[in-house]
Amino acid sequence: MNLHEVDGLIERLAFASIDHLRPHTQGHQEVILCQGKTPEQVVGIAERLVEKSGSFLATRAEPPHREALRARFARAEVNELGRTVYLAPDPEAAPTGRGTVLVVTAGTADLPVAEEAAVTARALGNRVDRVTDVGVAGIHRILTQTDALRSAAVIIVVAGMEGALPSVVGGLVKCPVIAVPTSVGYGASFGGVAALLGMLNSCASGVTVVNIDNGFGAAAAASRINHT
Repeated sequence: MNLHEVDGLIERLAFASIDHLRPHTQGHQEVILCQGKTPEQVVGIAERLVEKSGSFLATRAEPPHREALRARFARAEVNELGRTVYLAPDPEAAPTGRGTVLVVTAGTADLPVAEEAAVTARALGNRVDRVTDVGVAGIHRILTQTDALRSAAVIIVVAGMEGALPSVVGGLVKCPVIAVPTSVGYGASFGGVAALLGMLNSCASGVTVVNIDNGFGAAAAASRINHT
């Protein structure tokens, strides 16, 4: 593909350059990060994506974004906890990933980040399951979930505080584990830095780490693994 053809797949609006080449370069269409955008801008980008592919995923959608997208796209699925809005293709294709992406949450307070990951993984063509509130404060809870853990193709583990859960999960399974530190915790957690450092220093093999509160990034990485 030459530069002229590439340029033809970039749709330039007054406030955004929409990259319609993304499905060819990354395997999925561009995702709308609502943060920093007005509701009108988000709707405008979504309209162009829907015209091209029939679907869109918007992340970090605050109430005004969610309300505007819901009003414009009646079929769109709004996840208020995960701050996502997803308009699936109609009909929605069966998952194309080779296995299940399992999203594991240490505590209920980590659910917003976990839901962002789960919705994103589904939008990227994966079968998704969830295991919630199984942190190390009651470690027997995760030990009762070994069947679910060992049947997954990729596991995303979302945890705040000291971020210990990914190490526990990493010691129980042979599949890739993607750790997501969250900003949940008291003062010495430093807004997720303590969990981030704990995960980076995990003694369990096969654990990789994304940025603080980055459920989207974890799902994107998990999807690539699951489609390889």
